Amino acid sequence: MTVSRSGPLPDEVYDVVVVGAGVVGAAIARELARYPLRTALVEASADVGEGTSKANTAILHTGFDAVPGSLEARLVREGQGRLAAYAEECGIPVEPIGALLVAWDDEQLAALPALARKAARNGYRRTRMVPADELRTREPHLGPGALGALEVPDESIICPWTTTLAYATQAVRGGVDLHLNCRVSEVTEGAPSSQDTPHLLATGRGPLRTRWLVNAAGLYADAFDRLLGHTDFSVTPRRGQLMVFDKLARALVGHILLPVPTALGKGVLVSPTVYGNVMLGPTAEDLDDKRATGSTAEGLAFLREKGRRIMPDLLEEEVTAVYAGLRAATEHDDYAIRSHPAQGYVTVGGIRSTGLTASMAIAAYVVELLTEAGAGVGTAGELPPLTMPNLGEARARPYQRADLIAADPAYGALVCHCERVSRGEIRDALAADIPPSSPEGLRRRTRALGGRCQGFYCGAELRALFDAPGTEAAR
Repeated sequence: MTVSRSGPLPDEVYDVVVVGAGVVGAAIARELARYPLRTALVEASADVGEGTSKANTAILHTGFDAVPGSLEARLVREGQGRLAAYAEECGIPVEPIGALLVAWDDEQLAALPALARKAARNGYRRTRMVPADELRTREPHLGPGALGALEVPDESIICPWTTTLAYATQAVRGGVDLHLNCRVSEVTEGAPSSQDTPHLLATGRGPLRTRWLVNAAGLYADAFDRLLGHTDFSVTPRRGQLMVFDKLARALVGHILLPVPTALGKGVLVSPTVYGNVMLGPTAEDLDDKRATGSTAEGLAFLREKGRRIMPDLLEEEVTAVYAGLRAATEHDDYAIRSHPAQGYVTVGGIRSTGLTASMAIAAYVVELLTEAGAGVGTAGELPPLTMPNLGEARARPYQRADLIAADPAYGALVCHCERVSRGEIRDALAADIPPSSPEGLRRRTRALGGRCQGFYCGAELRALFDAPGTEAAR
């Protein structure tokens, strides 16, 4: 296995190269690691999960409102079960708190039975109508005027950062090479069955050769598709701005509070996070710029207006962070997963906000497509077991565990007091299989810098630890 951020690439022919190390690409690489293949995962950025995967609404969906009969509906349904089991196995924080689709007018209230029937067509039959008086009892801080809700009891919140990192770590431990800072600019087609004429990928770090190629490039999946001569879809980046409220707001909300969905998406929600905060968002703004991840005054004002109706008390709490992510919307209402056997190529495009939930099922489906195309993947084996650091509040964190602190006092020495992150956790993250390349990457691995002070008090010490001799950053 290799994790590289610089230098020349290996002079060998891979069996499969997966382009894009977001949650879907990392899941595909992890699935391929189960087979006797030489696999590489390549990523344009300096870390895994640097794109859409780091800035989503962090919900593990049931798929109740997907388009019935669509590939997305099937893979979300399958993926939810797979990821829930995987999270339990390796310690990814998940909290099954359930969701309430809140109706604020008669038209929305009348739409709820149809949503329940749609959920049933998608194989989910546990929805339930909640009358206004019960809704008020269960969510006493809701704004005035809520007429009722549809309950979806199996919707959950999850840590998206740990999920992507878990996939990539297990892939690397299983023998996959991870090449970061490795943007692909050109593809010269080869013959998938031939070792002598493989695909040739021109990258910023030199040439890379592979017999089979998987495009999981997220926002750039359409541009990559065009390198292979395909124009099946176009990605329009859909910006979602979100606001994160302080942990003191957590007592205000007990469920994921969803609006009745529209054609543009699920709308603005209020949701707890596994880190103990409360989130408000996202917006849904179709843009031209695939790098426009900044927040805007207009977007935040829009969220405040929506939030004031959903939960006025929330707007009185402190905002600890705002962020924006771009979703890979296309002109189609389904995933754009296509196999091109003659080219030895699979496209995985149009993966919107449900991609986190569907990721493991998408990975299994891609391996099926490669097998049907003649890739000869071999027999699947077991991957090395994995236990991820706990970033969630539902289970004990290191600073709360006397056994860990007794064995290693570094777990009791807090560096980031807002998020209760210890020196031991920082040390472990910097020495991990895939260490962070930046303080932002360290935040996603530990929660350090993510609290109320946003690094004002701990930033200098964390930077010193990050830049210490022997760390990846120092090298």
